[in-house]
Amino acid sequence: MRAILKMTTETQVALALREELLSGSVAPGTRLTEEAMAADLGVARATLRTALNRLSQEGLVTQEPYRGWYAANLSAQDVWELYTLRGSLEALAARLAAQAQDNGPALEINSCLNMLSVACRSNDYAAAAKADFELHKQIVDRARHRRLAEQYRLISQQIRMLIASSNALITDLGTLFAQHEPIVDAINSGNAELAAQLSERHSHEEGRILFAHLQQKEAENPTRAPRAFD
Repeated sequence: MRAILKMTTETQVALALREELLSGSVAPGTRLTEEAMAADLGVARATLRTALNRLSQEGLVTQEPYRGWYAANLSAQDVWELYTLRGSLEALAARLAAQAQDNGPALEINSCLNMLSVACRSNDYAAAAKADFELHKQIVDRARHRRLAEQYRLISQQIRMLIASSNALITDLGTLFAQHEPIVDAINSGNAELAAQLSERHSHEEGRILFAHLQQKEAENPTRAPRAFD
């Protein structure tokens, strides 16, 4: 029987806001008004502020002096840093996951791939982004590398933001599933080098597309917007 997790009100508020931000329901750069958000959630503004500070540490919101809170924007530089770091971490994870034959079949990874398939067929971008991230997280978990998992956890919410932003540029979600299926196949077959190569290539190819997109937007509008990782 699974234990019931007890969460503080602040933790519950942070969880709700995090899912809103990462689902794409709130556009990057949107101003977050404390009074309205506290009323919608039925909590005190002090409770909301604690949750927002927690999300700020995760890079999901920013606070502008005398202006308030904003949903974080990814800059082109942010994206470059994230996809290059992510590519290295996930390549190692995929290699180790493919070598982990003693741990049995990669059931959790295959389950996430199935969820991604359903989301892509339904053209559900929010569900696809969630399944996409969970798939990569399960690959990291299967690697059984504690320090790798710790480093991945530190940037996990930023990776979720990166995935959601990148997937939003895809016109056919079927291509998203096609990018992930070979990685999972390589892990299932124990082909460690191929799994690592495909994983890093996927991260870099999608990252470069988002990087170029944001570079163009920044060139067209050089006015500085609220950033994710200042």
